Amino acid sequence: MNKKRTQVGNPMNFRGFMYQPINEQGVVYLFGLVAKDLNMVVESIQQGYPDCTALRYKGKDRWERVGIEFEFKSSHFDHDINGCDIIVCWVDDLNEMRKKEISGVGIEIIELKSLINTPQIPNEVPKNPEDIEEEEFNLEYHFKKNDVTQSTKDLFKKLDFEIKNINKEIWDKYSKTAITYYSPDKMFISMRILKTVIRIEPFTNNQKVGYIENTPNHENWGRVTIKNEIELNQILPSLKKSYELMKEAEREGINTGWYALTPLDKSPWKLIEEDLDEFRGSPIKTP
Repeated sequence: MNKKRTQVGNPMNFRGFMYQPINEQGVVYLFGLVAKDLNMVVESIQQGYPDCTALRYKGKDRWERVGIEFEFKSSHFDHDINGCDIIVCWVDDLNEMRKKEISGVGIEIIELKSLINTPQIPNEVPKNPEDIEEEEFNLEYHFKKNDVTQSTKDLFKKLDFEIKNINKEIWDKYSKTAITYYSPDKMFISMRILKTVIRIEPFTNNQKVGYIENTPNHENWGRVTIKNEIELNQILPSLKKSYELMKEAEREGINTGWYALTPLDKSPWKLIEEDLDEFRGSPIKTP
């Protein structure tokens, strides 16, 4: 007697979604969980191409309509490249030639695997409905959260002004864990205000950018801590460079996610090792 058994992906327990997607339907559901974090609202989901029509916030009270196609892997995309704006997938595995073709017509690839459990899309522990309380994550929330000193509050306000002064399209977003800045489509700075210092994580695209130290194992991003106006002035050119690197990455279709593959991850030996682990049945490491 052959009994059909359910198959699931590796455990991840992200916002009540217990396992990693193993098909396109799982990607659609996961997108629904994080659309708000991606600054999108869904207008419609349909069977025709593209799968979804959504509005994406561009900052300054402006929204842009985008067509989205869902795929489990980006390499499964086999439609007219002029028919959508964004491919949302679990794994972005396109070869460089195909990626250049797609990015050349302005299609963006959003790889959910490299975005969830990051400052941009943090996990949230499911709660009983009766225990849920609305909470406003504004600037005052972040000041109170860590009992921020007045001098650090003043430092943040100056830093906030200087970041937004890089380009008028930049906008900010306050969440429970961080304050983030967008380019306007993608986050290029994540920030936490502590009692006497400000921790900043800018996008570096694996480059050495001024005073910013690349984050080990996540070299797409860097980190720096400031505690006074002298240090703030020292890092401002680096933050402007971070914005420019993000714009360049968008144009070239580079995956900018926190868990995107780094050059070390892309090395032949590393990829062969991961393929062997998967062949042996070893669990794939998850964020």
